[in-house]
Amino acid sequence: MPTLEAKSQMGERVFVTGATGFIGANLVRLLLEKDYKVRVLVRENSNLDPLQGLDLEMVVGDLNDEDLSEKMQGCDYLFHVAAVYSFWQRDKELLYKTNVLGTRNVFNCARKAGIKRIVYTSSVAAIGVREDGILADEDYQDTVEKLIGNYKKSKYYAEQEAYKAVKLGQDIVIVNPTTPIGAYDSKPTPTGEIILRFLRGKMPAFVDTGLNFVHVKDVAIGHILALEKGKKGRRYILGNQNLTLAEFLEKVAEVAGKPTPKIKLPHWLPLTFAIVDEYLLTKLGKPPSLAIEAVKMSSQYMYYNPSRAIRELGLPQTDVTLAIQDAVAWFREYFKIPT
Repeated sequence: MPTLEAKSQMGERVFVTGATGFIGANLVRLLLEKDYKVRVLVRENSNLDPLQGLDLEMVVGDLNDEDLSEKMQGCDYLFHVAAVYSFWQRDKELLYKTNVLGTRNVFNCARKAGIKRIVYTSSVAAIGVREDGILADEDYQDTVEKLIGNYKKSKYYAEQEAYKAVKLGQDIVIVNPTTPIGAYDSKPTPTGEIILRFLRGKMPAFVDTGLNFVHVKDVAIGHILALEKGKKGRRYILGNQNLTLAEFLEKVAEVAGKPTPKIKLPHWLPLTFAIVDEYLLTKLGKPPSLAIEAVKMSSQYMYYNPSRAIRELGLPQTDVTLAIQDAVAWFREYFKIPT
């Protein structure tokens, strides 16, 4: 796998939010490999498993803490990776409080702390999806009204906070990961949940959708490349291969040594189930299992063009099959799934 050649200059110190998450856990490991001194922000109730055994400094707090600038003191750079990733209706308020207001506070505190440069982890969710058959790139932008669900809208508004901060003089580079695959997906992400369900034999069917997949290690490399080479106020899609869900599952099946699901569901069927699940069963005290917004998003082919990041940053393009191999091996070990 391609790696960065450059090392940190004199052990520069970086502050990382979201270090216990999927992308964050991989980013922190790469930063340490590059001899950066790493300080991470964790919540009191954070699952610290992804950070076990790493030589880093932890500070406890929240994105909306008024004293966050004090916790950043002495750091040269900031990677703001943290975000709430949820498609549940019940999390609407939390999404905006964390992803939008929290991002605004992080930027304000970074300015007070004298942070030299920020890499902000947005998402292709903030960009939207083209309907004309052309791959969406960084210059495309759906209106916020067209973005499906509160998660996408919250990431759009959070990205606007980055642009506002740039206009006020802050040096911020924006990265927009697509769908990362690999190790340390401990929550897991919705795509990681698909792999996990498949490994447990609980994925008999699928819907007709498509995503852009990328190795999470390439996403981590892309973050550091953005710090080193990215242009102020510019955004970069960190992605690789566009695949239908059926094509992706074929690759997972080959890696896992299991049969590929053959049943393709019409979109109305999981949508009906999700409406009943989220609106009716939750009122009876039963935990929902399928989010309406997730099903609505699956009606789109979420394909993207990462050529800017490849051209300007040198983003590696590791074979997605290798990403799936890493993910399957990690899920089997972490969740004790027999082969």
